[in-house]
Amino acid sequence: MDYPLLNVFLTTMWVFLWILWLALLFRVFTDLFRDDSLSGWAKAGWTVFALLLPFLGVIVYLVARGRGMGMREMKRAEQAEKDFREFVRTTGTTGRAEELEHLVELKNHGDLTPEEYERAKAKVLAA
Repeated sequence: MDYPLLNVFLTTMWVFLWILWLALLFRVFTDLFRDDSLSGWAKAGWTVFALLLPFLGVIVYLVARGRGMGMREMKRAEQAEKDFREFVRTTGTTGRAEELEHLVELKNHGDLTPEEYERAKAKVLAA
C-alpha cells in the first residue's frame, strides 16, 4: 500500500473541487427553477444546456445571469423577513401594559370588582 502524501493531497483536492462543483450546479438549478421571469421553454433550454455541457453551461449561466442570482436571492430573503414580521405582528400577544390598560377599563366600567381586578393584575404582572 504505497500512496505518497502528494497523491493524498491531490485526491483530497479533487474531492473538494467535485463537491464544490456539485454545490454550484445545485445553486444554478435552484436559481433557474425559482426565477419567475423565465418561461418554461427558457428553463428547459438552460437545463438541457447545463446537463449536456455541464461546465460550459454553468459558466455561461453565471456570466449571463449571475448578477440577477444575487438580486433574486436578496429579494427572496427580504420577502421572507417581511412575511415573518407580518406573521409575528398579527399573531403576537399584547404587551403587559396593554393588558393592564384593558383591566383598568374593565374595572372603571364596572365589569370587574376591585378584588377581581387585583387578582388579574397580579396574574398579568407575574407572567
